[in-house]
Amino acid sequence: MPQLITPTPEQTELAADALALLKRLIATPSFSREEDKTAAIIEGFFQEKQIPFERLQHNIWAKNRHFDPAKPTILLNSHHDTVKPNTSWTLDPFDPIERDGKLFGLGSNDAGGCLVSLIATFVHFYDQPDMVYNLVMAASAEEEISGRNGLELLLPELPPISFAIVGEPTEMQLAIAEKGLLVLDCTAHGVSGHAARNEGENAIYKAIQDINWLTTYQFPNVSPTLGPIKLSVTIINAGTQHNVVPDTCTFTIDARVTEQYTLEEVIDIIRDNIQSEVKPRSIRLKPSSIPVDHPIVKAGVALGRTTYGSPTTSDQAVLNCPSLKCGPGHSGRSHSADEFIYLREIEEGIDGYIRMLEQLL
Repeated sequence: MPQLITPTPEQTELAADALALLKRLIATPSFSREEDKTAAIIEGFFQEKQIPFERLQHNIWAKNRHFDPAKPTILLNSHHDTVKPNTSWTLDPFDPIERDGKLFGLGSNDAGGCLVSLIATFVHFYDQPDMVYNLVMAASAEEEISGRNGLELLLPELPPISFAIVGEPTEMQLAIAEKGLLVLDCTAHGVSGHAARNEGENAIYKAIQDINWLTTYQFPNVSPTLGPIKLSVTIINAGTQHNVVPDTCTFTIDARVTEQYTLEEVIDIIRDNIQSEVKPRSIRLKPSSIPVDHPIVKAGVALGRTTYGSPTTSDQAVLNCPSLKCGPGHSGRSHSADEFIYLREIEEGIDGYIRMLEQLL
């Protein structure tokens, strides 16, 4: 992490407000599809700052005061829903406890610290006139379940987006590419028969042939940041009883797709090479990327940050513009028992976002 410069009085106030907001969010359960109360808290924050906002279901967004439709727009986005706490928690997940320079609580790291740091950054720039870009701040729902009523629902209501910063815990490093997710349900078809006689066509054997292809095939285009596409067969089901040759065998493919291919291209390649019927559950969660020479990436690199490719999915998957995933916190703490974020990480997040955007705005 680059060295934090001495904070200004304004940044100190921004960090204090962000921490207080984060504590209120932690203390309020906000499981995916149940984010109504945290949405109300974010509404209240904007009201206190006298910043006009809009709400669509559990999504809250606001524009900078001097928004100009003739200018390009940067989207600042993070989510306020959380997963449910696992049984290994030793602390109350809804009690925001400060201890040893850390803030404990469910959603503190994923992605509360990112959310409040982006909101603080938006507040910093809100009143500034004559910026080159507009800013839109969006606190979205349902990210943890890749739901349709989160950022995806909100996007048609927003102005055209030039590029986005998506707040997820990356230690403020620059995730310039992210794998998309494709889940394929496959069915191998055979003919049933008695297992004691030489009859029927065993669908399991056909599925095995297809699975062998899936485990050995290498997509020729390899991402410079994300590496190759990864195919994994994760579920398989067949048969009804021991003496009946099964006429169907179903299996599921988890495909992590890089920016080198569209989801549709991956589906077509698989269909052309296996016998089984292939049905995608969805083609919504696309791979995403931003050029390494994009101004926001160059701004981050100038501050000493490094670029990398992220194997995990986020709300970047529903965006149709270049997007950078960057935020305070550590991905390894996400969804873990006794989740926490360091207090200094929130300060560093606000400072880092502001310094990156200052180079563009």
